[in-house]
Amino acid sequence: MVATVIPSAILAVLRTLDEAGFHGVVVGGAVRDALLGRDGGDWDVASNATPEEVIELFPKTIPTGLEHGTVTVLSGRGEDRHAVELTTFRGEGAYHDGRRPSEVRFLRDLTEDLARRDLTINALAWDPVNAVLTDAFGGLEDMRAGLIRAVGEPERRFNEDGLRTMRAVRFAATMGFALAPETEAAIAGALEVFAKVSRERVRVELVKLLRAPKPSLGLEPMVRTGLWAHVLLPLDDADQAAAIAAVDRLPPRPMLRLTRLLAPARHGADGRARIEATVEALKPSREERARVLALTHPRVDALAEALAAEDAVAARRCVAALTRTYLEDAADLLELDAAARDRLGAALEGAALTGKELAIQGRDLIQAGVAKPGPALGKLLAALLDWVLEDPARNHREALLDQARSLA
Repeated sequence: MVATVIPSAILAVLRTLDEAGFHGVVVGGAVRDALLGRDGGDWDVASNATPEEVIELFPKTIPTGLEHGTVTVLSGRGEDRHAVELTTFRGEGAYHDGRRPSEVRFLRDLTEDLARRDLTINALAWDPVNAVLTDAFGGLEDMRAGLIRAVGEPERRFNEDGLRTMRAVRFAATMGFALAPETEAAIAGALEVFAKVSRERVRVELVKLLRAPKPSLGLEPMVRTGLWAHVLLPLDDADQAAAIAAVDRLPPRPMLRLTRLLAPARHGADGRARIEATVEALKPSREERARVLALTHPRVDALAEALAAEDAVAARRCVAALTRTYLEDAADLLELDAAARDRLGAALEGAALTGKELAIQGRDLIQAGVAKPGPALGKLLAALLDWVLEDPARNHREALLDQARSLA
């Protein structure tokens, strides 16, 4: 089953290795996903050939990362040529910084290479030339049981690279599995090492977790192990449980789901500042930062109150302040029911929500002699917009000019 989905360029490289007396395999996540019948990502290819032997064996190669044992092999011709990254089986020295090994040594034995990997489900190797699946650490059994288990001693795995703690809970969420008890228990002892991991790497794992069909499968272990407090804001038990349950119901948009996890903190002392600091620590893009901060603003709560009170004017004012950019997320975040969404749609129908949507602009007021360029003009336009928000039918030129004259 795995062999049928392996790209032909990779198969060609593996056949060449086999014919030359070497042992080549595809390994890791793509093997796991193929066995589960899921679409995988990139195929990792490894062999017992050293980088020098690979360069000698294949006519077209690129020395991509010789210190890590990686050589890129150009397989095929013309439009069918593909770059295949081939890495030598390797072992690793001690980890001194919780991120990378002090040394890398090349190996001839596949099992030793698999022993350094993080999780049993990622320590599977398939040799399609000889139709041999190597599962030295029980990855297949764990997949059948729906378990995320560290390879070997979990304490050692997690203290080698602190990010592995976050990867474990992420895989629990994305695969719909549970953490093996000893694997979950080991996370708490690796939090000091996890604290050394760059926030960019943490963010990548968190975003993948939040895209999962059921993020709670990863979030709940984060709470139990203390990992949550190193990534997100502390919440009281009730708010935390409600937020995690809500995230499972929300559409799989990571920033929307992240907002729901942070939103309860907005009511506490310095809540907004703490939310902003947490978001900044995750190294978001400018757009992501703006989205989370907009959705945790009090105006979102005010929108919910306006809709509950069937106050169309207040609802329009909230949306104008929020902007249409974040309206869909706000509606989902509030988990508006069909009736509330209907009221929102009715309130916004035909409404001008920005100054650009007014039937009159600053230049029109200047030409009419109602106003002069300057700060006062901006204030006048803002007042006109608020007047139109009260009644969208007022948004026509003559009515706006008359109102502007009365305000000027």
